[in-house]
Amino acid sequence: MMTKEEVFNKVKDIIVDQLDVDADKIKEDTNFKNDLYLDSLDIFEVVEKIEDTYDIEIETETDKGMETVGDLVDYVFKQQTK
Repeated sequence: MMTKEEVFNKVKDIIVDQLDVDADKIKEDTNFKNDLYLDSLDIFEVVEKIEDTYDIEIETETDKGMETVGDLVDYVFKQQTK
């Protein structure tokens, strides 16, 4: 099982790769919409890639509670412990 820090680093890599975002801008409290200016399609691409990478399902209703990178990392981290 990955540590939370490893999950964060992997999620950060995925965001950088998928959306060509500056890695320095991605912190746990980075907000997808307000800080990275992502729209729902961008977020969907990231979620899809994370689902494939971790072989998990991320409920689409859940993304309303996923406003920051940290929210997504927490969710992925919890999923791998199930």
